[in-house]
Amino acid sequence: MSGGEAAEVKEEVLRALEALKVASKGIETNPGAFADESSRRTSPFANALLALHTAAGDLLSGDPRLSTLSLLLSRLQSLASSCPPSSLRRRRSVRREISHLAASIASEIESWIHRESLDRLVSLLLSPSPPAADKEGLLRLLLSLESRLSHGFDFGLQDAILRSGALPAVEAALVSPSSPEPLRDRCAVALLALVRFNKDVFVGKVMAGPAIGCLVAMGSAASLRALAGLIVAIRSPLIDVLLADGEILKIVAYLASPDLDVRVNALDCVLGIAYYGRKEAVDGMMEAGAVERLMDLQRPELAGGWGGGMEKGSFGVFEGRPFVGAVARLAVGVEVGEGLRQREKRGFKLELLRRAREAAADEAEAATVAGEILWGTTSW
Repeated sequence: MSGGEAAEVKEEVLRALEALKVASKGIETNPGAFADESSRRTSPFANALLALHTAAGDLLSGDPRLSTLSLLLSRLQSLASSCPPSSLRRRRSVRREISHLAASIASEIESWIHRESLDRLVSLLLSPSPPAADKEGLLRLLLSLESRLSHGFDFGLQDAILRSGALPAVEAALVSPSSPEPLRDRCAVALLALVRFNKDVFVGKVMAGPAIGCLVAMGSAASLRALAGLIVAIRSPLIDVLLADGEILKIVAYLASPDLDVRVNALDCVLGIAYYGRKEAVDGMMEAGAVERLMDLQRPELAGGWGGGMEKGSFGVFEGRPFVGAVARLAVGVEVGEGLRQREKRGFKLELLRRAREAAADEAEAATVAGEILWGTTSW
């Protein structure tokens, strides 16, 4: 069997196992229906099992990672097709056993799907030049991984991720200049999803690798969006790294990007640094000209860049009018944030006020912005 044919077989098996997993959930919640012979013959589980045997051929018995699943399926079929128990107590016991077996089958299928998908993902990510069809499949696999990670922590999935080497593979594709931009952007999102999935395991690995600097250097909307999410997830340790590596200056510079999406996500990063950063980081951001750039952005010709609604992002960045009250929001972030002492907050608020007045186009703008900084505003 050629590599392409084997991949097609795996795809068929994957689809059949997905259907079988769904059917197993039904048996778990209603084992009595499967215990009845007439219902069993027409059950979704029976149809899914038939499809699996048709698609799998010798794979089910030949793949050692599916051997446990094969044994569970045999046990369930044997239990369901045996003579109906005569006593009520025994019937209840059989139904409980059917329910437990169905749950185990669903769990085994889920684990196999995790392993297969991750192995395929890592193989494609590390491939020097995957075919066009594989490039599309690679993006789908990354989307699928992000979806599974978003469902919350699962020990089996984490084990599969660590065994497959998915994080190093995602990082390798992210930092490779030869990777197409859509793939690098998708890897940036996947990196954030991995950190959110389990910070205790993945934060240290991400911080020790080249990914953070790469996200800043890429300067795309997706990479900065991922960076803003990482700032929220990791907080001051990440901001300290950004400061030490000179990345805060670059982030502030993206506020002048000609791309609106880039400016919006750079603003989210700046607000995150203001909220979580220590004195040195916030001071570095001020020295990089963050206040002056935000003064430019919040003027009417730029503040309402998109029109439409007023939905807020991570740090109050309006998706409809992303730069409205940007300087005041920076002041609020500094004042209520977690990284500064109270004395430092007062000092930065005065410094922010001074810079805003100096950057104002006229006295009226200076007075308006000063009022927003000192007393807050309801306009954003």
